[in-house]
Amino acid sequence: MNYFKTGLLLAGLTALFMGVGYLIGGQLGMLIALGFAVATNAFAWWNSDKAMLRMHGAQPVTRASIPEVFQMVQELSRNADLPMPKIYLINEAQPNAFATGRNPENAAVAVTAGLLRSLSPDEVRGVIAHELAHIKNHDTLIMTIAATIGGAISMLAQFGLFFGGGNRERGALSGIGMIAAVLLAPLAAMMIQMLISRTREYSADRMGAEIARDPMGLANALRKIAGGAQVREMTSAESNPATAHMFIVNPLTGRGTDNLFSTHPDVNNRIEALMKMAGSPQMSGPQVRTSSVPNIRRNR
Repeated sequence: MNYFKTGLLLAGLTALFMGVGYLIGGQLGMLIALGFAVATNAFAWWNSDKAMLRMHGAQPVTRASIPEVFQMVQELSRNADLPMPKIYLINEAQPNAFATGRNPENAAVAVTAGLLRSLSPDEVRGVIAHELAHIKNHDTLIMTIAATIGGAISMLAQFGLFFGGGNRERGALSGIGMIAAVLLAPLAAMMIQMLISRTREYSADRMGAEIARDPMGLANALRKIAGGAQVREMTSAESNPATAHMFIVNPLTGRGTDNLFSTHPDVNNRIEALMKMAGSPQMSGPQVRTSSVPNIRRNR
């Protein structure tokens, strides 16, 4: 089923590519966009995980470099019945994390330096377990492809803006098409990313809590990460906003709300769901404070 969903995603984004090409350059533009889409889809399937890690300057973690994290991932991978993923560190002060890879055998988990400094060991465990849940659910393939192709759609639209004005046969329609492509194509790609991310976060929270056997560790972590994202800008995410939906909490604003234009579910709703899970007979663990994510202005 996950590969079927991936196929639908690729088909939808390819159709969006072709529509942008048609608006910019007619049938020839559509054919060129189709070729570009095929190449981008192939790249995304095999290399989008490496591109994602490169965008954020992620560096590999070994047992010798950060033994506590290495051992933690090893243990949680056993709990999740997964091959141990590669581990990467992002040199950013904002606490955050993401997982990537086309399948569990080629997966990676990346955490920021700020996450390791700001969170307790139980909270870090919760975050890593959440990312392992994405890997187990094969969410990483879909979300990474969406990030890569979403960025490519924006690039294609900008290319059309600068180089698509020479189509005299289409006249005003070509100009209108270029404006529509520049404005609407990136928005459509962003909407696809939002739908992908929002529908998977609750499931990854639930499974991650089961993997770590501690819903409250993840609940506490979500609260701290959301607060940290509001006051610490992540440079690599600001430079690559198409990747925002990959992170456990939105790295661009940290103010997720359950509305049409949110890349993530509201953090307080996620915490509430984890608290209910912790109260079930199957779970036990430390208590989490019930206060909302603090409303802190981001530093500019």
